[in-house]
Amino acid sequence: MAGSGMTCKAQTITDYDEISVSFNIQRVGTAEMPTLIYNEIAYIPVVDLFDFLKINIVSRNLDALSGTFIHPNSAFLFDVPNNRIVYQGKNFDLKPNSLIRTTTNLYLRSDYFYEIFGLNCLFNFRSLSVVISTDLELPVMREMRLEQMRNNLNKLQGVFKTDVFVGRKNPSFYFGTADYSFVTSAGNNETPTDTRASLGVGGIVAGGETNVILNYQSNISFSNRQQYFLWRYVDNDQTFAKQFLAGNIRGQSISSIYAPIVGVQVTNAPTIYRRSFGTYTINNYTEPNWTVELYVNGVLINYIKADAAGFYTFKVPLVYGNTAVKLRFYGPFGEERSTEENINIPFNFLPKGEFEYTVSAGIVEDGQNTRFGRFSSNYGFNKNITVGAGFEYLSSITSGTEIPYVNTSFRLFPNLLISGEYDYNVRSKAVLSYNLASGLQFEMYNYWYKRGQTAINNTFIEDHKAILSFPFRGRHYAAYTRLSWQDIRLENTHYSATEWMLSTVVGNVNASANTFGLFFPNKACYLYTNYAVGIRSFRNMLITQQLQYEYSSKKVMTIKTELEKRIFINGYVNLSYEKNFISEISYVEFGLRYDFAFAQTRFSMRKTNDVYRTLQSINGSLIHDGRSGITDFNNYTSIGKGAVLLIPYLDMNGNMRRDNDEPNVQGLKVIVNAGRTERSAKDGSILIKDLEAYGNLNIELDPSGFERVAWSLVKKNYTVVVEPNFVKNIEVPVSVFGEVGGRVFVVDNQDEKGIAGIVITIYNDKSKNIAEITSEADGYFSYLGLLPGNYKAKINTMKLEKMGLTTDSTSFEFKILRSTEGTLIDNIKFKLIPVK
Repeated sequence: MAGSGMTCKAQTITDYDEISVSFNIQRVGTAEMPTLIYNEIAYIPVVDLFDFLKINIVSRNLDALSGTFIHPNSAFLFDVPNNRIVYQGKNFDLKPNSLIRTTTNLYLRSDYFYEIFGLNCLFNFRSLSVVISTDLELPVMREMRLEQMRNNLNKLQGVFKTDVFVGRKNPSFYFGTADYSFVTSAGNNETPTDTRASLGVGGIVAGGETNVILNYQSNISFSNRQQYFLWRYVDNDQTFAKQFLAGNIRGQSISSIYAPIVGVQVTNAPTIYRRSFGTYTINNYTEPNWTVELYVNGVLINYIKADAAGFYTFKVPLVYGNTAVKLRFYGPFGEERSTEENINIPFNFLPKGEFEYTVSAGIVEDGQNTRFGRFSSNYGFNKNITVGAGFEYLSSITSGTEIPYVNTSFRLFPNLLISGEYDYNVRSKAVLSYNLASGLQFEMYNYWYKRGQTAINNTFIEDHKAILSFPFRGRHYAAYTRLSWQDIRLENTHYSATEWMLSTVVGNVNASANTFGLFFPNKACYLYTNYAVGIRSFRNMLITQQLQYEYSSKKVMTIKTELEKRIFINGYVNLSYEKNFISEISYVEFGLRYDFAFAQTRFSMRKTNDVYRTLQSINGSLIHDGRSGITDFNNYTSIGKGAVLLIPYLDMNGNMRRDNDEPNVQGLKVIVNAGRTERSAKDGSILIKDLEAYGNLNIELDPSGFERVAWSLVKKNYTVVVEPNFVKNIEVPVSVFGEVGGRVFVVDNQDEKGIAGIVITIYNDKSKNIAEITSEADGYFSYLGLLPGNYKAKINTMKLEKMGLTTDSTSFEFKILRSTEGTLIDNIKFKLIPVK
């Protein structure tokens, strides 16, 4: 609709459209906001957006809107009369027509949100959506992630509630997703040119998830080992076997296996959530300043930001049965790198009386056609003790191809866990984990190896390790420290390794120091420290400095400096320098990345002494649904993930089934804390994509965006089982409610006076009580929420008798018609007469 009264300094804009637009913060959620569109440029409501982001607004005077942005010392002021914004003491003069004030809100052109506040607001005119991305830790991101983590922990503990459950569809054949990537590199000094390409296709065959990935590299001949195929069928309702896998299987093994295994796998372990009973700490290193998300059995449990050296740590909730741990990594400027790490949790507990098994068999692609087989089983003896046994076979082991084994896990106290395992003729191991509520954790790992065994690729006789870790916080800082000691014994010698790590965050600065030591008998120790500092400055430029110092020689071994910054709208640039003083090699690298909606592109140039090398790459994906005709291109991976398409329609007759003449509806709002949401401006459908498969997606529907007050939802909370490589179509019935109203009044001496507190009951044609309405002080009553049909409004005569009143008409019959607007019945009158 055309607007009026929009002021921008001394100008008035009338050629704008005020449209409800979907705002999406990646990996957090969505919200609907009224937005002004002028020449296909979005003017975003400042008050609504800041309220959504939980930004502190101190003064809501639209001529002088002020507050603090994230930090108390980052004050802002929207100075409308002078057409400028003051932020952190700096004046930002705006171009004409960039700031629009109405009587109820203040609108700012979208590009200024990034230029001033670091909020990248990407407006898509076709889908009427704004994607907000930033490297800042916004209050809403903190709150919503914490809320999601609480909800997911509740799911792991068995807490769940929903109105509508949408289960598995299991189509026989379906093509749903595809991934692609293309990389080329070349250099001088006769450096060989390298070309790599990858194409993956995901779908459903015979009801099971099917993923095929083909890889090509110009400098290596085609090999089956480089290719990937997996078919996986899941049915959690079965008893004997719940999962069937064929292709490139993966799983735990006692033996050292470094090549892919092609075979089959069967297990009765379900993919659904199970109750959690404790935690186990994991930690590792990734790229500096990257955000790491922890998924347990497909559920986001926690997230943390790695320090300047790339160190991160998590407390993993231990759930009954297998604990599948997945880590997903995000760069400081939004780049995504997901990796599935089958982290071996040394504790496995099952409920009392429950038996769980996994059987695997296949060929190892090591060029020798090595045969592999494994059977593992566990039984819950009681809630604190689980026992297990199994058998592993690998034809390439020279010291013995067959490995029977037994294991157990038991819990002495809620915070003390112990596990043990004996692998025949290979190894024995014992693990202890003890933690306190303060966060202090002590762990011990002990391994004893059989002399001459070749199943595990090492020559150790014994391996003992102890780890002590503790987090601590102050008012202005947070820190974490870990101290570990490891003693390794070989046939003729032994040595010890120690590590002390300290990581801390103070404001925008994070720093870490990690000291390693190797101690040998009758030799000098080898001791060095990796120092790292990361800081944000100069308009959100990320500066990282690393240094490695070796103490015995008293020399700096390496230094590295890296600068990263966002440019344009979705562009990122980085520059790094590294010097190795031991090998006298220096590296200089320049990189540029730009994210389109359909692909990520990258260019980099690296100089190593006198050798130059360039690299160019592009990667992306698509999801396709033949039923709805949707083909959606993305700049992240889609294979193995699921999507949900919500299709709201007008259920005019209230039968909760879509008839041929019932149209689509615009304006449905959704609240989800997973995936990415995209709204269709054409038919009002909502696509929720990038979802972890085999989990349950909880969707909350909000009818407040419908254009008519009579349109509403009978059921608002949906739980959907997410299926891999599949777009699940869900038609959402939007009910057209009728309204009934009238008046209750007393006639005495020819005067009519409304009376309050009289109960009118609404019955349907089957005499079922639909609603009870109480008249107001003036005698009027109304009720909105009736589906099409025949009804009767009946007054409570028993209360009338107590009040000394009577009436000639105790009930009225009326009909709610099938329509798009909703029927209004407002002429019901109950005339009351005093009993004389």
